[in-house]
Amino acid sequence: MNNILENLNPEQLSAITHESGPLLIVAGAGTGKTTVITRRIAWLIMEQGIKPDDILALTFTNKAAAEMEERVDKLLPYGYVDLWVSTFHTFCQRVLEAHALDIGLPNDIELLDETGQWLLVRENFNKFDLDYYRPGNNPTKFIRVLLSHFSKLKDEEIAPEKYLEYAEGLQLDSDMPALGGSALGGEASGGKSKRYKKQDTNKIQETISNDEIKRIVEVANAYHTYQQLLLDNDKMDFGDLINYVLKLFRERPNILKKYQQQFKYILVDEFQDTNWAQYDLVKMLAHPANNLTVVADDDQSIYRFRGASMSNVIQFSREFKDAAKVALVRNYRSGQQILDLSYNFIQLNNPNRLEGSAEFSINKKLLGEAKELAQIEHLHCQSGSDEARIVAETILALKKSDKAATWNDFAILVRANSQAQEFEQALHAAGIPHRNSSAAGLYKTRIVADILAFFDALVDYHEGRAIFRLLNLPWLDIAMEDIIKMTHWADRKRISLYSVLLQPQVAGVANEVSLTGLARLRSALEEAQAALNKGQPTEILHKWLLDKGNYVDHLKTLPEADSLEQFRNLRAFWEHLLVIEKGLGDCRVKDVLAVIKQELQSGDEGDLPPDLESGPEMVKLMTVHSAKGLEFTYVFVTNLVDRRFPTIERRDAISIPDALVKEIVPTGDAHLEEERRLFYVAMTRAKRGLFLTSAENYGGVTKKKLSRFLVELNQTTPAFKTNVAPLVVRPSDFFVKQTRLLKHNFVLPIPSRFSFTQLRIYAEDPLAYKLQFIYKVPTLGKDVFSYGSTIHATLQKFFHLLQQRTGSVQTDLFGTPSNSPLVRGREQTTPPYQGGEGGGFLPVSLGELMEIYEASWIDDWYNDENSKKKMRAQGRDRLKQFYEHLVAAGAVPDIKALERPFNVRIGAYTIAGRIDRIDQLADGSVRIVDYKTGKLKHKLEPNDKKQLLIYQIVVEEVFREKVSELAYYYIDAENIKSGENQISFLGSLAEKQETKAWVVEQIKGIESGNFPINDEAPFPSPEVEYLRDLVEIGVL
Repeated sequence: MNNILENLNPEQLSAITHESGPLLIVAGAGTGKTTVITRRIAWLIMEQGIKPDDILALTFTNKAAAEMEERVDKLLPYGYVDLWVSTFHTFCQRVLEAHALDIGLPNDIELLDETGQWLLVRENFNKFDLDYYRPGNNPTKFIRVLLSHFSKLKDEEIAPEKYLEYAEGLQLDSDMPALGGSALGGEASGGKSKRYKKQDTNKIQETISNDEIKRIVEVANAYHTYQQLLLDNDKMDFGDLINYVLKLFRERPNILKKYQQQFKYILVDEFQDTNWAQYDLVKMLAHPANNLTVVADDDQSIYRFRGASMSNVIQFSREFKDAAKVALVRNYRSGQQILDLSYNFIQLNNPNRLEGSAEFSINKKLLGEAKELAQIEHLHCQSGSDEARIVAETILALKKSDKAATWNDFAILVRANSQAQEFEQALHAAGIPHRNSSAAGLYKTRIVADILAFFDALVDYHEGRAIFRLLNLPWLDIAMEDIIKMTHWADRKRISLYSVLLQPQVAGVANEVSLTGLARLRSALEEAQAALNKGQPTEILHKWLLDKGNYVDHLKTLPEADSLEQFRNLRAFWEHLLVIEKGLGDCRVKDVLAVIKQELQSGDEGDLPPDLESGPEMVKLMTVHSAKGLEFTYVFVTNLVDRRFPTIERRDAISIPDALVKEIVPTGDAHLEEERRLFYVAMTRAKRGLFLTSAENYGGVTKKKLSRFLVELNQTTPAFKTNVAPLVVRPSDFFVKQTRLLKHNFVLPIPSRFSFTQLRIYAEDPLAYKLQFIYKVPTLGKDVFSYGSTIHATLQKFFHLLQQRTGSVQTDLFGTPSNSPLVRGREQTTPPYQGGEGGGFLPVSLGELMEIYEASWIDDWYNDENSKKKMRAQGRDRLKQFYEHLVAAGAVPDIKALERPFNVRIGAYTIAGRIDRIDQLADGSVRIVDYKTGKLKHKLEPNDKKQLLIYQIVVEEVFREKVSELAYYYIDAENIKSGENQISFLGSLAEKQETKAWVVEQIKGIESGNFPINDEAPFPSPEVEYLRDLVEIGVL
């Protein structure tokens, strides 16, 4: 307990030790809210005796959830089991995986990301009756706009039927005839329509034009069509996750009661970012005990464009009148001067703040624990380019004067992505290592643009721009003078550049190095074109990058940090390609290109990998939104002029009708107040130096006015002065155009937790570990992985169903006896096996097992159709034998746990994983089972035992269970019927100690950054073989 409650201020201690009832923690910037949340969880477990799986902690990003888990893990002496720390979406996905059938959804319903949604709509575009949102020159232009609108409707829990009812009310109250082909008229909402009353529709305005009503009807029908498409294809989107769980809880009160009884304490981080649906979900789960802790700062609510409802913070205080309130006001980040400036400024948003409302008595003035003086300056320049150069000069000067500062201590914040370009050019010219996290998009990065050019050239080799870009690939070493000869010759002869590539000598190219590079490019294109009509895009790309293109080889010319960033972008694009391939089915390069080009036409340039903090020392150039949650010693808030920051209001392309909006919108200028909060967030990122920059001209004719925020800073804090005289930019020696970034020190991003698989790969081949888990080099999948994953999923679902049906005779969540012939909504058509111990039976038929297998089949990475059919048949045969063996055994395993996740501390390190199965044995001990699809091993070597030995350590030390058997179950063994497919053992104390020592040894090796080639590895990966020379010369 001393460790949990030590080094806390009084407010933090009060929040952590709050015993019961609702609690609002108002956590200002830099006040240690994550410390409070994680220590409160640990305090509840260690001091209040609350079981870890009785606590639900919700946040908004996987990164935040992982950080919370990691901190709790360090606070608890023996790790934890089943601690529910997750994002809202992950929590809802977990609930639906257990209860989808209870609301008529299939268990294997697929969750679509934005790309998957877009592909679904595009493939079924003719089913949408669009006119207003279907321009003739680009019919699919508004798909993303519509999908964004649908997402926000789901945030507000506005169902398609409700939207249709509203639209019908508008239509009937006007003189418009019913629109042909409309979903209106009651059919979509289950028969007779529940028409909106006249006074409801008049909540918007007295009259709406017929054209506007037609547009609303079109959107309502599109929303209905989209939702029906999802249902017809057994798919859902992220908005459905929460809405389906709300539907489940409302329609199945026994299920809701189960979770209410389980989660005795609920904590919500960043509560100000919740939307209407998320808040509804939290209130539902917390009832009736209402042991609900929410952590919020209404002054940092900046995600309204994503659906966040800032009013939820105020509503919480109104709805939970007995809620305790704790304000964290001791700031451990910024100098007091920065805190005072920010506090005085944000009060301009009163009375629409907790502190500014007469209803609440709360003081949010932050008190800085940092005693050194902070530097606050306004830097005003003549032009945008001057502003960028002044920022770069200031960074260099600060870096020189502050000997302890690293490049990571500096951040340049922009209001919009488009404002970053000038600063990136200035940083590059000054030789300052930097990462532009506000870059245009994934498709605009160098490596992805090169890949798209390669694809373009394959689909149409006469695409001269694509060929020209490929000729300029640096690793081909084609001299620019030779490229110019080729382009001039092509222009003179009116032939394609590709034709010149086939015979470059005719254009006067004689340089042997250039000719070699041209030959390599020709060969790569010819080989890829030969596979164009039969290979998947990822297969063709993989071969170009590793076998022929030598693109990865090019990375040896880059500093390691830059190489890692290229790999990150490549990895992100690779994963995006896999999503597109899955959505399109059997597709080719031309199909993928068509999708990407339509995405670009719709304004989507691809999402960059959001890894802002790991990696090398670099100045961070990012948007203010991206900087939330981060802190830097020196912060530059830029482009502080009128219409840039604050921006002019840009309403949603499709707004939700006011009559349907559930959020309580505060009075006043909501857009300006959100911009103020965004500026407040920007200022409070700074520890010791806050630099506010502006310019008089950004390329336009008119001189720019200073941002009203600079004026307001002066009004609220007179000591702050703005500068109106532009700074003079003098020529500087360091502003010499660099051809390449300066090489800088770089520390590899080592994971904070490890799995057995990771440690095994490192032990076998350290370089393979580095490529796979640090560089994350994309690799082709293997059929054995697809097959193994299929078998694992099948057995997990089979035993889960078996576990449900073999429980003691009791009512299920519907109140139906569990031995009813109707189980989980489907009739048992195949008679179950009769017999076994105690007159029991095997209540899952062989037919059902085969159905599970077919539904779980993963159809990827098989070499050809014949090998896929053979493996599929083999799986059916092995599972049949497995089932018959289970029947012959006459007893059903008493399953204690399936797919049990865990975190365990071994030394100073955390090992995470998942145990396939834990069986309860008659003597009270347990058996640990792990499924294998490889060849049966009759004798286990010491290394073969390590996985199960780690599991034994987990079950004994974390689960506190006695283990009497460890078993590998080889599902592919040919003698399953005889039971000889299982090999068992039990780890001795010495073996467990040796395993712990091995774990620590591997992790220390990883942390050392030493990843040599293992020349004795029996099966080195293709990536290792290809990159071997780069490692040998010290590049990787």
